[in-house]
Amino acid sequence: MADHHHRRTVVVCGPEAGYGEALHDLVGPDVLVVTGGRELIRALAGLRRSGERACVVPMTLGRDPELVADTARTLRALPSAQVSGTLLAEPFGTDRHLIAWLRAAANRVPEASALLVTAPSGGLFEDAELYRIARLVRGHGAHRLVEVAFTGGDPDPAEGVRRCGLLGAPEVALLTAGFAPVEPPDVPGVTAVSAGPTVSRAALARVLAERVADARQRWSAHRDDGIAGGLTAADDHGHNHTHPPGEGHDHHTHPPGADHGHDHSHPAGGGHGHHHPHASGGEHGHIHLPSVGPHDHGRPHLPSAAHVIRSTA
Repeated sequence: MADHHHRRTVVVCGPEAGYGEALHDLVGPDVLVVTGGRELIRALAGLRRSGERACVVPMTLGRDPELVADTARTLRALPSAQVSGTLLAEPFGTDRHLIAWLRAAANRVPEASALLVTAPSGGLFEDAELYRIARLVRGHGAHRLVEVAFTGGDPDPAEGVRRCGLLGAPEVALLTAGFAPVEPPDVPGVTAVSAGPTVSRAALARVLAERVADARQRWSAHRDDGIAGGLTAADDHGHNHTHPPGEGHDHHTHPPGADHGHDHSHPAGGGHGHHHPHASGGEHGHIHLPSVGPHDHGRPHLPSAAHVIRSTA
């Protein structure tokens, strides 16, 4: 059954998008930019009063599956009359998308430069994830020195640039694992430059449109609004599995039937993409991400990543 309702795209922002600040100049006026919780609830109430329905997209680049789960919990807690017709889309990006985007940005940087992968600081496990991502960017690239820094965290970008300088790098290019480029810090003796936005305005619009289209298709085909699958998004995220045995799992109890009401519910860990093949550059290929070979453990290949981002904004 086709989905003929007009749906307004509502993007829910956490640290990676500066709680919305990084997106206001990147999305069109038809996209509502909100943070989670009460601001999301107010936005949905406003749309309902105007007769519109919503498709909600969690704006993570793969490091914040908790944003997906929190958004799903907010929607699940609303009375059915308030949430009826609201769709929860797949998260904007997965860690695999982010690695491919960062590799493409790295390809535009001279090989003699050091790379400083930066992102807004999150929790301990979100920050640890950035080290893993940076290591994968380095492992398939030509840059010998790849360091990590956090805006609002430790080490901060200035400290990251200083470290690169102490290790012999005359120039450092800042790659951002968030939505907004980081202003290069002024560090004596080292030239710091920005590699520009990791996700261009054109790529942002294209990926958002794809997420919304996928959510509408899922609703039309299965009457699945995506909320139940979203509830499990953070189930394999670091802090859920570092408690002593028998402790610390009460914060993952779901409402009765919340994530088992559909025979097509997504596997745990859906916050890294609830497993549509095309979400990782598969059968639709709209975002031109690298294909995944049989032995690379889900990591995208380098050569075809280079055209992911073209700054057409």
